[in-house]
Amino acid sequence: MNKILQLSTAALLTLASGSVAQQAPRPELAYQVVEGKNLNAFVRDKAVAAHLLLRDGTDPRILVAFPAGNSGVGLWFQPTQKAATWQLDTAPVPLTRGAMHGILAVASIDAARLVPRQAVLSNIRFLRDYQAVGHFPAELATAPEISGNTLTYRRQRLDGAPGYALAVRVLGGRIEQGAIVAGADGRIRIEITALTGETPLTPIPLAQLLNDTAAKDAAARNALAFLSYREKFLAGSWRFDTYFGRDTLMSVRLLMPALQTGSIEAGLNAVIARLSPGGEVAHEEGIGEFAVLENRKAGRAGAAADLDYGMVDDDYMLGPITADYLLGPGQARARAYLAAPLASESQPGKTEPVGRALVRNLRFVLAQGRAFAAAPAWRNLVAIKPGRMTGEWRDSNDGLGGGIYAYDVNATLVPAALEAADRLQRAGLLNAYVTPADRTLFAQASAMAQTWRAKAPGLFQVSIPAATAAAQVRRYATTLGVPAAGPVAALGQGSLVFHALSLLADGSPVPIVNSDEGFALLFGQPSPADLDTFVGAITRPFPAGLMTDVGLVVANAAFADAATQARFTAGAYHGAVVWSWQQALLAAGLERQLMRADLPAATRARLVGAQTTLWKAIGATRAVQSSELWSWAYRDGRYTVVPFGAGKADVDESNAAQLWSTVYLAVQPPKRG
Repeated sequence: MNKILQLSTAALLTLASGSVAQQAPRPELAYQVVEGKNLNAFVRDKAVAAHLLLRDGTDPRILVAFPAGNSGVGLWFQPTQKAATWQLDTAPVPLTRGAMHGILAVASIDAARLVPRQAVLSNIRFLRDYQAVGHFPAELATAPEISGNTLTYRRQRLDGAPGYALAVRVLGGRIEQGAIVAGADGRIRIEITALTGETPLTPIPLAQLLNDTAAKDAAARNALAFLSYREKFLAGSWRFDTYFGRDTLMSVRLLMPALQTGSIEAGLNAVIARLSPGGEVAHEEGIGEFAVLENRKAGRAGAAADLDYGMVDDDYMLGPITADYLLGPGQARARAYLAAPLASESQPGKTEPVGRALVRNLRFVLAQGRAFAAAPAWRNLVAIKPGRMTGEWRDSNDGLGGGIYAYDVNATLVPAALEAADRLQRAGLLNAYVTPADRTLFAQASAMAQTWRAKAPGLFQVSIPAATAAAQVRRYATTLGVPAAGPVAALGQGSLVFHALSLLADGSPVPIVNSDEGFALLFGQPSPADLDTFVGAITRPFPAGLMTDVGLVVANAAFADAATQARFTAGAYHGAVVWSWQQALLAAGLERQLMRADLPAATRARLVGAQTTLWKAIGATRAVQSSELWSWAYRDGRYTVVPFGAGKADVDESNAAQLWSTVYLAVQPPKRG
């Protein structure tokens, strides 16, 4: 019989006694974050890593996410008449019982009555689905067992492996007809025990994660430590407690100056091990019970990872970021790293040198870049995959505004990847892994990159006469209830010129000012004229550009039609909201451009001005820097932070710990006078 079935209600209560909390030694990592309506408590110690989330308001819930198997347990309650607030009385204490690992915590809430609505114990992707749309696979459902003052939910994994358990013991109040009722003081006090049977990951200790240059930011260090493991870096918690290719690559690149080499290589290896046989980067992995279900649908047995290759931008990130490491901080061990054997996650049982796998990706990049290099027309750009609405980091359905050719992919990432193939081949690092046919192909990389650099950006250029642009800004500002005078004045007298977010299927631009210029600054070398024009376009005050008091919004639909504007609001996941890592990307890109020796004094002064403005906004929102994203409200003459997910119109909620939001450990304010 599996361990989960051996844990009776009585056993759960025994291991979840208050004495456990009193006697437990201090865990390796423990911290708390309050973000909007969510009280988050993180703990990591040996085989246990868990994130407890308690949701305030009229829709209370208890959720525990585990990096092990990207698993979790959640209990949603029926809406309450009045908004209720949780208090964490005892922070999560790690528990290990046989094959099960988890936590014990004690919490209280000022609610008269909590009525359980639904429990979900499975893979986090199913908990996400239930939170977002109210559905999850029927075969995962489990009914509560009520024994005395305890509600217990538990189930095996579908393939019979150790599963999941959640026990709620009422310490203050009582259980009455399945509901939890407050005591005489009007509060409910409960003890929460949450366990998973999924295989634990191997943490990277903080002492081995960062070097001495890393910022002393405790919040960012805590978040990075919780998300960093030998096997992979996790994208964010609670919603993405597993591998995501793009998140890993951009985080490794932006954190690179502050990471120890072993950590950089762990991140790169996670991506390279998941390359498809044809060299594509895996966007996301489905593991644990999600993989069990996906394999069953495909007529396969087992829990082998289900790898998603639906995105296109990450295919063109691996080369430039690996080249930056091998020709930079990893130069001394580049050949040894490339020669090291790496077990494939996409082809179980296969092991090959890192260098051979990397060449597969570069070969794919060169093949994809050929058509445009030969005939530079919009039809030959790299499109998102057929039948999809997403294909790069703006991976919500409206993220690209209906476009299929993304600006960041085509104007920056493809040419950067082609240049990386050329750089690595010229350095002689790929000699042991390329075929004679590869050598012929790689010899064309530099010329192909030059064509992409010269021709692709112009296909995205939007130009709007000054008077028209001013009128559009005024109209949009009125719609949003924000001031227009300053933004309109910042437009100046000339035409407004910016790069479109994307191109539609007919090659026409989606005229949304966007933050993806940061990629061009980090991975390219724009001309001084382009720096003046396009950095200027995004650093104007919103809604002429992207800058607000609380940061750089990632999209401004002022120059689009009303229907598009309605999809790019401050409540949209990739709308007029601030993503922490996008600010870091721009900050790192500006610093990189300012290291150039060929910039005219006027251009340099404009970049320094943009940098100053950006860092002022970053400094003003330091408290939410490690969050995934945030929204805003305009009150009392200024923009103020609103946690994303706190508003009724918000389409989702932010992660309290986000991998690429920790990059300020390396991306730090300029020290020049």
